[in-house]
Amino acid sequence: MDFTLTPEQETLRADVRAWLKLNMPEGWTHGSTITSDIPRPEAYALMRGWQRKLADASFIGLTWPKEYGGRGLTFMDELIVHEEMALAKAPPILNVLGVGMAGPTILAYGTEILSCEEIWCQGYSEPNAGSDLASLETRAVKNGDSWVVNGQKVWTSLAHIADFMMLLARTDPEAPRHKGITYFLLDLHTPGVTVKPLRQMTGDAEFNEVFFENVRIPGSQILGGVNDGWTVGMTTLMYERLALGFGLQVRLRIALDALVGLARRMPKNGRPASEDPVMRQKIAQIWIDTESLKYTGARAITKASAGKLTWVETHQRLQELAMELEGPYAQLVAGSDRAIDGGIWQHTFLRSRANSIEGGTTEIQRNIIGERVLGLPKG
Repeated sequence: MDFTLTPEQETLRADVRAWLKLNMPEGWTHGSTITSDIPRPEAYALMRGWQRKLADASFIGLTWPKEYGGRGLTFMDELIVHEEMALAKAPPILNVLGVGMAGPTILAYGTEILSCEEIWCQGYSEPNAGSDLASLETRAVKNGDSWVVNGQKVWTSLAHIADFMMLLARTDPEAPRHKGITYFLLDLHTPGVTVKPLRQMTGDAEFNEVFFENVRIPGSQILGGVNDGWTVGMTTLMYERLALGFGLQVRLRIALDALVGLARRMPKNGRPASEDPVMRQKIAQIWIDTESLKYTGARAITKASAGKLTWVETHQRLQELAMELEGPYAQLVAGSDRAIDGGIWQHTFLRSRANSIEGGTTEIQRNIIGERVLGLPKG
């Protein structure tokens, strides 16, 4: 790939860098920048305000058409903005599902969600349909001009604060599994929707169960046509790969910078751990993998290759190395007077265990690579 920037892109980089120097939100602490995952509940309000500020400056949805609030720019321009946000250790945007997935899918199959006025979530996974998404059982039955939905979704990120859901439901149980699914845009404030947060081992509850009991959705809220939801849903997942390709690399770089700072502060054999040759090699390998992911993410702009496996393995090794650096202090969590960095590393270490499962399990990702890329037979 050619990574030479055009004069316009160099100007964009300079503009973003200058803007970030003047507009970083108050209350965004060093500890908050360590996590590579969905922001913690106490940061939601700050995140909403931050995204509105970015939207006002036209740094959100750069690839969206101008008539829908975007700037009509390229994915490389989007990558430049994300890189500068990583260097500035800026907060991530809260509504990444809306801006990166729901919005582009709606534009492809046809809103004003750039300013974070509406938060979106993704209603795909079910208790019996996770990696095998086509097995979903949530039903939608036509009733006049509406559809009545009954069923359940699970592991739905941010549903407890979301306004709308990208919902896949089965509308023709007699059709082949991939053919009888429809893609709905559901207002989560509709009667009959119940959201129950799921408490994680970190103590947070960013995932949710969502129950539907005779929920009525107008026929006008179908995207892509009845029984064509699988095609639309795969479009959303394509945009998910692009959105995550940007966001994951950015958060990983921020976490790596924080890890280097931790190594400089933690002692090992009477000197800073950052001077220990073994520790330096481990950190260097994570840096190499992070840079590799950066360029893999850039390739994804043209080849739709997510690099999720690399990110998962690198992020988990980074978190494990943080625990190794802290030594016996790794047992101290938030609330302990002697916890390093307020216990944020313990939180992100525990949270990183989910990386192997969310967004497609590591095992499923390897199966896909083996079957679709390497041409290996199904096991």
